Amino acid sequence: MSNTNISTLLDRIRTKQARVGIIGLGYVGLPLAVEFARVGFHVTGFDVDAGKVADINAGRSYIPDVAQHELAEVVKTGHLRATTDTALLAEMDVADICVPTPLRKTKDPDLSYVVQAIEGVAAHLKKGQLVILESTTYPGTTDEVAQPMLEAGGLEVERDFFLAFSPERVDPGNPTYMTRNIPKIVGGHGVASTEAAAALYAQVVSTVVPVSSTRVAEMVKLLENTFRAVNIGLVNEIAQMCHKLDIDVWEVIDAAKTKPFGFMPFYPGPGLGGHCIPIDPFYLSWKARQTGFECRFIELAGHVNSSMPDYVVERVADALNNVRKSINGSRIHLYGIAYKRDVSDIRESPALDILELLARRGAVISYSDPYVPRYSYAGHTLEAMPEADALRRRPDCAVICTDHSSFDWKPLVDSGVPVVDTRNALRGFTAPSIVRLSGRVTAVTPAAV
Repeated sequence: MSNTNISTLLDRIRTKQARVGIIGLGYVGLPLAVEFARVGFHVTGFDVDAGKVADINAGRSYIPDVAQHELAEVVKTGHLRATTDTALLAEMDVADICVPTPLRKTKDPDLSYVVQAIEGVAAHLKKGQLVILESTTYPGTTDEVAQPMLEAGGLEVERDFFLAFSPERVDPGNPTYMTRNIPKIVGGHGVASTEAAAALYAQVVSTVVPVSSTRVAEMVKLLENTFRAVNIGLVNEIAQMCHKLDIDVWEVIDAAKTKPFGFMPFYPGPGLGGHCIPIDPFYLSWKARQTGFECRFIELAGHVNSSMPDYVVERVADALNNVRKSINGSRIHLYGIAYKRDVSDIRESPALDILELLARRGAVISYSDPYVPRYSYAGHTLEAMPEADALRRRPDCAVICTDHSSFDWKPLVDSGVPVVDTRNALRGFTAPSIVRLSGRVTAVTPAAV
């Protein structure tokens, strides 16, 4: 290891002279770039999407978690710029990779975006540079994929350059936890790499948690999201069970969570959405299979969660059957198609599966979503419709897929339109037109004494 390389890099980081490159300017990369720029680093954002690059350079935020005025300010001061030109990576002291890691149709990891980003870094790698991978992936990716590609040009990790993994922990739309106050896990290829990455993040994040290796850091992220996926799978199965037993699953959960120990509430819904939770467990189970280990528990949860859109369609059929109609030919209006409340992200959104399942069964689909103005599928393009317009057209059934806070539920309930509530958005409302995800009775619970 060259003491000169690491000492020079650490000095440049601590004095904020290090030039930081962020590769991938989405929900992870753009907030991170703005945070580094806010504290005084000169940051260059890299993205293949010329439209995103143009928006950033004009000070326009396309990520809800990045305030327009904060982005505009760091662009105006010259601390943040964006480009599609990967040749500029040669000027960076840090290359932080924040690109997507989707699944193939076979549910195997698709590292094509990561590989493309690493190729760009490797082509311009120089001594003293720090390379960090933030993209969620299976344990071993940093050492098995990134390191050989980066060392192919003759430079050696821990001696000439430094390599670490630090999993992103982004919760879009969360007003409480954001980049600066979410603890940052850091695992380097060696001691120097860990020290460099920890020193970098310490400039913008309140708490940095070093771990012993890149593999541990990679596994941390997968454990976090697999924990959520498995527990959501459990409660989704409980919801289906409660429906068979004519029990309100939300009343059960609300009562159970009064226990001050040994229980953590998770809630059922139409399925899993977002980039992480529906995908990350498959990265873990895929890697485990390479060692001959079968992740039965994890894969069962995935099966339950992926079946929820079909279950919702069954509930829609029940709602229409109550008024002697079928799905075929019925006008069905969806409330929300983003994957979660108050965000515009539709990645892996279960609402899209519900939409397409209903369309295949002959339904005429419309939707309202203040965050998603249009959606295209199978050669069709739908435009979002104001709620009032949708009710004036009197749909045969409504489905609450995403409970955006701006939605006004009272007119929907008052309209008498059959409505399938997958999010418990209509808690507190009692009407024969409401078909809940689980159970048929809305209980009135006496006040606690």
